Amino acid sequence: MDTLPALPALPALFLSHGSPMIALEPGAAGAFMQRLGPAIDATFGRPRAILAVSAHTLTREPVLLAAERHAAVPDFGGFPQALYEMRYDAPGAPALAQEVKALLAASGVTAHVLGEGGLDHGIWTPLRYLYPQADVPVLPLAWMPMAPPAQQFAMGQALARLRESGVLVMGSGSITHNLRLLSTFTGRAPMDAPEKPESAAFRQWFAERAAARDWETLFDYRAQAPHAALMHPTDEHLLPWYVAAGAGGRDVAPLRLHQSHTYGALGMDAYGFGEEARRLREALAAQ
Repeated sequence: MDTLPALPALPALFLSHGSPMIALEPGAAGAFMQRLGPAIDATFGRPRAILAVSAHTLTREPVLLAAERHAAVPDFGGFPQALYEMRYDAPGAPALAQEVKALLAASGVTAHVLGEGGLDHGIWTPLRYLYPQADVPVLPLAWMPMAPPAQQFAMGQALARLRESGVLVMGSGSITHNLRLLSTFTGRAPMDAPEKPESAAFRQWFAERAAARDWETLFDYRAQAPHAALMHPTDEHLLPWYVAAGAGGRDVAPLRLHQSHTYGALGMDAYGFGEEARRLREALAAQ
Protein backbone atom coordinates (compact mmCIF):
# COMPACT_ATOMS: atom_id res chain seq x y z
CA MET A 1 0.00 0.00 0.00
CA ASP A 2 3.00 2.34 -0.25
CA THR A 3 1.81 3.42 -3.69
CA LEU A 4 -0.92 5.70 -2.32
CA PRO A 5 -0.19 9.27 -3.49
CA ALA A 6 0.87 11.91 -0.97
CA LEU A 7 -1.82 14.60 -0.95
CA PRO A 8 -3.17 16.92 1.77
CA ALA A 9 -4.93 14.88 4.45
CA LEU A 10 -8.68 15.35 4.71
CA PRO A 11 -11.06 14.95 7.62
CA ALA A 12 -13.64 12.19 7.45
CA LEU A 13 -17.27 13.31 7.51
CA PHE A 14 -20.68 12.13 8.62
CA LEU A 15 -23.58 13.96 7.00
CA SER A 16 -27.22 13.57 7.91
CA HIS A 17 -29.01 13.54 4.57
CA GLY A 18 -32.54 13.52 5.98
CA SER A 19 -35.52 13.30 3.65
CA PRO A 20 -34.96 13.17 -0.13
CA MET A 21 -36.85 16.48 -0.09
CA ILE A 22 -33.59 18.14 0.97
CA ALA A 23 -32.76 18.22 -2.75
CA LEU A 24 -35.71 20.59 -3.29
CA GLU A 25 -35.89 22.24 0.15
CA PRO A 26 -32.33 22.64 1.44
CA GLY A 27 -33.18 24.13 4.81
CA ALA A 28 -30.41 24.75 7.32
CA ALA A 29 -28.59 21.48 6.59
CA GLY A 30 -28.60 22.08 2.84
CA ALA A 31 -27.27 25.60 3.37
CA PHE A 32 -24.50 24.13 5.54
CA MET A 33 -23.57 21.60 2.86
CA GLN A 34 -23.47 24.36 0.24
CA ARG A 35 -20.74 25.98 2.35
CA LEU A 36 -19.03 22.70 3.16
CA GLY A 37 -17.71 21.86 -0.31
CA PRO A 38 -16.03 25.26 -0.82
CA ALA A 39 -14.61 25.10 2.71
CA ILE A 40 -13.05 21.69 2.01
CA ASP A 41 -11.56 22.91 -1.27
CA ALA A 42 -10.18 26.13 0.23
CA THR A 43 -8.65 24.37 3.23
CA PHE A 44 -7.35 21.10 1.79
CA GLY A 45 -7.80 21.27 -1.98
CA ARG A 46 -10.33 19.41 -4.07
CA PRO A 47 -10.60 15.72 -3.03
CA ARG A 48 -9.30 13.31 -5.65
CA ALA A 49 -12.32 11.11 -4.89
CA ILE A 50 -15.12 10.49 -2.38
CA LEU A 51 -15.60 7.12 -0.70
CA ALA A 52 -19.30 7.14 0.21
CA VAL A 53 -20.80 4.88 2.89
CA SER A 54 -24.57 5.41 2.79
CA ALA A 55 -27.44 4.05 4.84
CA HIS A 56 -29.17 3.09 1.59
CA THR A 57 -26.52 0.91 -0.05
CA LEU A 58 -26.42 -2.26 2.04
CA THR A 59 -25.10 -5.77 1.40
CA ARG A 60 -24.24 -9.00 3.22
CA GLU A 61 -20.53 -8.48 2.48
CA PRO A 62 -18.65 -5.26 1.56
CA VAL A 63 -19.02 -4.37 -2.12
CA LEU A 64 -17.31 -1.51 -3.97
CA LEU A 65 -19.36 -0.11 -6.85
CA ALA A 66 -16.55 0.61 -9.30
CA ALA A 67 -18.41 1.88 -12.35
CA GLU A 68 -16.78 4.37 -14.70
CA ARG A 69 -19.84 6.64 -14.33
CA HIS A 70 -22.67 6.98 -11.84
CA ALA A 71 -26.20 8.35 -12.08
CA ALA A 72 -28.62 9.40 -9.36
CA VAL A 73 -30.96 6.59 -8.29
CA PRO A 74 -34.49 7.72 -7.24
CA ASP A 75 -34.77 5.09 -4.50
CA PHE A 76 -37.92 6.48 -2.87
CA GLY A 77 -41.64 6.82 -3.49
CA GLY A 78 -44.47 9.31 -2.97
CA PHE A 79 -42.49 12.49 -3.57
CA PRO A 80 -43.02 15.39 -6.01
CA GLN A 81 -42.24 14.64 -9.65
CA ALA A 82 -39.48 17.26 -9.70
CA LEU A 83 -37.44 15.08 -7.35
CA TYR A 84 -37.48 12.13 -9.76
CA GLU A 85 -36.27 14.34 -12.59
CA MET A 86 -33.11 15.44 -10.80
CA ARG A 87 -29.77 14.17 -12.08
CA TYR A 88 -26.33 13.77 -10.59
CA ASP A 89 -24.07 12.12 -13.15
CA ALA A 90 -20.70 11.77 -11.44
CA PRO A 91 -17.53 9.98 -12.52
CA GLY A 92 -16.71 6.72 -10.80
CA ALA A 93 -13.40 5.66 -9.25
CA PRO A 94 -12.55 2.13 -10.40
CA ALA A 95 -8.83 2.52 -9.64
CA LEU A 96 -9.61 3.66 -6.10
CA ALA A 97 -11.76 0.54 -5.65
CA GLN A 98 -8.64 -1.60 -5.89
CA GLU A 99 -6.87 0.56 -3.27
CA VAL A 100 -9.82 0.24 -0.91
CA LYS A 101 -10.08 -3.49 -1.47
CA ALA A 102 -6.40 -3.86 -0.56
CA LEU A 103 -6.74 -1.73 2.58
CA LEU A 104 -9.71 -3.78 3.77
CA ALA A 105 -7.92 -7.03 2.96
CA ALA A 106 -4.97 -5.94 5.08
CA SER A 107 -7.38 -5.64 8.03
CA GLY A 108 -8.90 -9.07 7.37
CA VAL A 109 -12.02 -7.84 5.55
CA THR A 110 -12.81 -9.25 2.12
CA ALA A 111 -14.48 -6.76 -0.21
CA HIS A 112 -15.90 -7.44 -3.65
CA VAL A 113 -15.49 -5.07 -6.60
CA LEU A 114 -18.31 -4.72 -9.12
CA GLY A 115 -18.14 -2.67 -12.28
CA GLU A 116 -21.63 -1.36 -11.62
CA GLY A 117 -22.79 2.03 -10.47
CA GLY A 118 -25.57 4.25 -9.20
CA LEU A 119 -25.78 6.71 -6.32
CA ASP A 120 -28.59 6.29 -3.79
CA HIS A 121 -30.22 9.43 -2.41
CA GLY A 122 -28.06 9.28 0.70
CA ILE A 123 -25.13 10.04 -1.59
CA TRP A 124 -26.40 12.24 -4.40
CA THR A 125 -28.59 14.60 -2.37
CA PRO A 126 -25.72 15.87 -0.19
CA LEU A 127 -23.24 15.83 -3.06
CA ARG A 128 -25.54 18.06 -5.12
CA TYR A 129 -24.75 20.72 -2.52
CA LEU A 130 -21.10 19.93 -1.84
CA TYR A 131 -20.08 19.52 -5.48
CA PRO A 132 -22.96 20.64 -7.73
CA GLN A 133 -20.91 20.20 -10.91
CA ALA A 134 -20.63 16.46 -10.19
CA ASP A 135 -16.93 16.62 -11.04
CA VAL A 136 -15.44 14.65 -8.13
CA PRO A 137 -15.19 10.86 -8.63
CA VAL A 138 -17.38 8.83 -6.28
CA LEU A 139 -16.88 5.28 -5.02
CA PRO A 140 -19.86 3.86 -3.07
CA LEU A 141 -19.00 1.20 -0.51
CA ALA A 142 -21.94 -1.08 0.18
CA TRP A 143 -21.65 -2.32 3.75
CA MET A 144 -23.16 -4.75 6.26
CA PRO A 145 -25.83 -3.22 8.55
CA MET A 146 -25.90 -6.28 10.80
CA ALA A 147 -22.39 -5.52 12.12
CA PRO A 148 -22.36 -3.66 15.48
CA PRO A 149 -20.94 -0.16 15.96
CA ALA A 150 -17.51 -1.34 17.13
CA GLN A 151 -17.11 -3.43 13.99
CA GLN A 152 -18.17 -0.51 11.79
CA PHE A 153 -15.60 1.64 13.57
CA ALA A 154 -12.91 -0.97 12.89
CA MET A 155 -13.77 -0.93 9.19
CA GLY A 156 -13.37 2.83 9.23
CA GLN A 157 -9.97 2.47 10.88
CA ALA A 158 -8.91 0.25 7.99
CA LEU A 159 -9.84 3.09 5.62
CA ALA A 160 -8.01 5.83 7.52
CA ARG A 161 -5.03 5.93 5.15
CA LEU A 162 -7.31 7.08 2.36
CA ARG A 163 -7.63 10.45 4.06
CA GLU A 164 -3.87 10.91 3.70
CA SER A 165 -4.12 10.47 -0.07
CA GLY A 166 -6.79 13.08 -0.82
CA VAL A 167 -9.84 10.84 -0.49
CA LEU A 168 -12.88 12.20 1.36
CA VAL A 169 -14.39 9.41 3.47
CA MET A 170 -18.06 10.34 3.80
CA GLY A 171 -20.64 8.51 5.88
CA SER A 172 -24.23 9.45 5.10
CA GLY A 173 -27.26 8.70 7.26
CA SER A 174 -29.24 10.57 9.91
CA ILE A 175 -28.31 11.26 13.51
CA THR A 176 -31.95 10.42 14.41
CA HIS A 177 -34.22 8.41 12.13
CA ASN A 178 -37.70 7.20 13.02
CA LEU A 179 -40.01 8.02 10.12
CA ARG A 180 -43.14 7.25 12.15
CA LEU A 181 -42.40 10.24 14.39
CA LEU A 182 -42.16 12.78 11.57
CA SER A 183 -44.72 15.43 10.78
CA THR A 184 -44.17 14.46 7.14
CA PHE A 185 -41.47 12.98 4.95
CA THR A 186 -42.63 13.95 1.48
CA GLY A 187 -42.75 17.74 1.64
CA ARG A 188 -46.48 18.10 2.30
CA ALA A 189 -46.14 19.71 5.74
CA PRO A 190 -43.74 22.22 7.28
CA MET A 191 -40.20 20.94 7.65
CA ASP A 192 -39.66 23.31 10.61
CA ALA A 193 -42.05 21.53 13.00
CA PRO A 194 -40.86 21.82 16.63
CA GLU A 195 -38.39 19.11 17.59
CA LYS A 196 -39.61 16.32 19.82
CA PRO A 197 -37.81 16.27 23.20
CA GLU A 198 -36.64 12.71 22.67
CA SER A 199 -34.86 13.67 19.45
CA ALA A 200 -33.17 16.67 21.08
CA ALA A 201 -32.05 14.56 24.05
CA PHE A 202 -30.53 11.88 21.84
CA ARG A 203 -28.67 14.38 19.66
CA GLN A 204 -27.27 16.16 22.71
CA TRP A 205 -26.20 12.92 24.37
CA PHE A 206 -24.43 11.82 21.21
CA ALA A 207 -22.60 15.14 20.86
CA GLU A 208 -21.48 15.07 24.50
CA ARG A 209 -20.23 11.48 24.37
CA ALA A 210 -18.42 12.19 21.09
CA ALA A 211 -16.74 15.30 22.52
CA ALA A 212 -15.54 13.19 25.45
CA ARG A 213 -14.19 10.48 23.11
CA ASP A 214 -16.25 8.02 25.14
CA TRP A 215 -15.97 5.34 22.50
CA GLU A 216 -17.09 2.35 24.56
CA THR A 217 -20.28 4.15 25.59
CA LEU A 218 -20.89 5.25 22.01
CA PHE A 219 -20.44 1.67 20.80
CA ASP A 220 -23.10 0.66 23.35
CA TYR A 221 -25.44 3.51 22.42
CA ARG A 222 -28.53 1.32 22.10
CA ALA A 223 -28.32 0.44 25.79
CA GLN A 224 -27.01 3.76 27.10
CA ALA A 225 -28.31 6.64 24.95
CA PRO A 226 -31.65 8.22 25.90
CA HIS A 227 -34.51 7.05 23.66
CA ALA A 228 -32.08 5.10 21.47
CA ALA A 229 -34.57 2.52 20.18
CA LEU A 230 -37.15 5.24 19.55
CA MET A 231 -34.73 7.40 17.59
CA HIS A 232 -33.33 4.40 15.69
CA PRO A 233 -35.79 1.48 15.49
CA THR A 234 -33.17 0.08 13.13
CA ASP A 235 -29.73 1.62 13.17
CA GLU A 236 -28.56 1.58 9.55
CA HIS A 237 -28.86 5.39 9.43
CA LEU A 238 -26.54 5.86 12.40
CA LEU A 239 -23.91 3.20 11.67
CA PRO A 240 -22.17 5.22 8.90
CA TRP A 241 -21.24 7.65 11.70
CA TYR A 242 -19.05 4.93 13.19
CA VAL A 243 -17.36 4.13 9.89
CA ALA A 244 -16.43 7.79 9.41
CA ALA A 245 -15.39 8.07 13.06
CA GLY A 246 -13.10 5.07 12.68
CA ALA A 247 -11.47 6.69 9.67
CA GLY A 248 -10.77 9.72 11.88
CA GLY A 249 -9.25 7.63 14.65
CA ARG A 250 -9.67 7.28 18.41
CA ASP A 251 -7.24 9.97 19.50
CA VAL A 252 -9.11 13.08 18.34
CA ALA A 253 -12.61 13.93 19.50
CA PRO A 254 -15.27 14.12 16.79
CA LEU A 255 -16.50 17.63 16.11
CA ARG A 256 -20.14 18.45 15.49
CA LEU A 257 -19.91 20.80 12.51
CA HIS A 258 -23.63 21.41 12.14
CA GLN A 259 -26.77 20.78 14.17
CA SER A 260 -30.39 21.11 13.11
CA HIS A 261 -33.52 19.02 12.65
CA THR A 262 -36.42 18.71 10.21
CA TYR A 263 -40.01 17.45 10.42
CA GLY A 264 -39.92 17.31 14.20
CA ALA A 265 -37.61 14.35 14.73
CA LEU A 266 -35.22 13.92 11.81
CA GLY A 267 -31.81 15.03 13.08
CA MET A 268 -29.56 16.71 10.51
CA ASP A 269 -26.30 16.94 12.47
CA ALA A 270 -22.96 16.70 10.67
CA TYR A 271 -19.63 15.62 12.17
CA GLY A 272 -15.98 15.86 11.23
CA PHE A 273 -13.33 13.36 12.32
CA GLY A 274 -9.55 13.44 12.59
CA GLU A 275 -7.31 16.33 13.57
CA GLU A 276 -8.08 18.04 10.23
CA ALA A 277 -11.72 18.52 11.31
CA ARG A 278 -10.74 21.47 13.49
CA ARG A 279 -9.28 23.30 10.49
CA LEU A 280 -12.47 22.61 8.58
CA ARG A 281 -14.60 23.98 11.40
CA GLU A 282 -12.48 27.13 11.49
CA ALA A 283 -12.84 27.55 7.73
CA LEU A 284 -16.61 27.21 7.98
CA ALA A 285 -16.73 29.75 10.79
CA ALA A 286 -14.68 32.22 8.75
CA GLN A 287 -17.02 32.14 5.73
